[in-house]
Amino acid sequence: MSAKPRPLRAALSRRAAAVGRCQLAGLLGLRVALAGAGVVGALLLLPVGLGLRLLPPAAAALRRCGDRARQRAERWSGVRITAPDPLPRTAGAREVLADAGFWRDLSWAWLEPVVGGLLVAVPPVLVVQGLFGVVVQPFVWRLLDDGGNWYAFVPVHSTGLMLAALVLGLGFTAAGLLLAPPVLRLHARWGRRLLAAPRITELRRRVGQLTDSRAEVLDGQAAELRRIERDLHDGAQARLVALGMRLDSATRLLETDPPAARAALLEVRELSGRALEDLRGLVRGIQPPVLVDRGLGDAVRSLALDSFLDVDVEVRMAGRLPAAVESAAYFAVNELLANAAKHSGAGRVDIRLAHDDAGRPGDGDAGGPRLRVTVTDDGRGGADPSRGTGLLGVRGRLATFDGSLVLHSPQGGPTTVTLEIPCASSLPKTSSC
Repeated sequence: MSAKPRPLRAALSRRAAAVGRCQLAGLLGLRVALAGAGVVGALLLLPVGLGLRLLPPAAAALRRCGDRARQRAERWSGVRITAPDPLPRTAGAREVLADAGFWRDLSWAWLEPVVGGLLVAVPPVLVVQGLFGVVVQPFVWRLLDDGGNWYAFVPVHSTGLMLAALVLGLGFTAAGLLLAPPVLRLHARWGRRLLAAPRITELRRRVGQLTDSRAEVLDGQAAELRRIERDLHDGAQARLVALGMRLDSATRLLETDPPAARAALLEVRELSGRALEDLRGLVRGIQPPVLVDRGLGDAVRSLALDSFLDVDVEVRMAGRLPAAVESAAYFAVNELLANAAKHSGAGRVDIRLAHDDAGRPGDGDAGGPRLRVTVTDDGRGGADPSRGTGLLGVRGRLATFDGSLVLHSPQGGPTTVTLEIPCASSLPKTSSC
């Protein structure tokens, strides 16, 4: 019986924390105003030369305030704000004035204490006003009953009106608690309009990202071609050459030594079977037939059946994804399963595949349909992409599609890897999921 109120207590705790964050954001707006005032003072002193020395440190202090605001927006509301390029530590006044991000920071510093401060002040004011009506008015209304004791729009001079004020206070408190999370999100989105990196900076980063991912794709394709050539040369090609030699030997022995010819033909049949297995293995390494025929869900289930770990697969996808996306996700999951088996000491792995048509809520930059794959193992944790090439290779494979890899692997476990790939589900469903 005592476990039922826990979700309510947890919800109230989250909303109370959101109210506290609104109050903290309002207080931090004063610091932002001070940083903006320092920058304006340095700008006013530019004609007399003193501003040349004061402007760079003032701009750096303002940039730090903006960076903290971006971090808070993502941590509190899930709204990601792209940061402008950092100011060089040796930047002078001219470099600061030529930086587009500096002017965006300055406009935010002057508007945040007014617009943002008034916005985030609403939930705390409602909660404080509500608590006054609930906690204070029932005990002091008789002492203050001089005809001027008002609570909001209620004149409190009787027990009935005191109860009305108490109910109104409860309503104010509930409204403040309910409004705090959406107000925080609205505040973060408003801040993104001013604090986001200039468009030219985003385009420059995008060009650099595409250049890097293109180079990685070309390197990956070249390495894949070398692997295929090596496997063909060392595997199927060598067996086919041996098969041809044994066939030639069997042909010469047919008339002179039929038993030996029969043995050679049996060996030829065995060699042909091995060559066929090599070719099938090579095809599976390029594009597994189950992935082509049945889709990503059944292909991942096939990987789970082949693994010696206890693997649970949950698929929530209504249709097929683009072939390139399915291939990238399949080989990424294959690599993660291999890492879990080799390095984590895990006994169980949970894989979740879901296609979200609406994108992530609360983050306008990451909207749109996307494939989300979550792989969790119960191993020892402590995974680090810098200590191996497996996770780096997965991250590079996903970067081709503007995808991302997020790793959470504390010491002692569990390890959770979340993959996200922007994509649309457009093909008819063929998987049995």
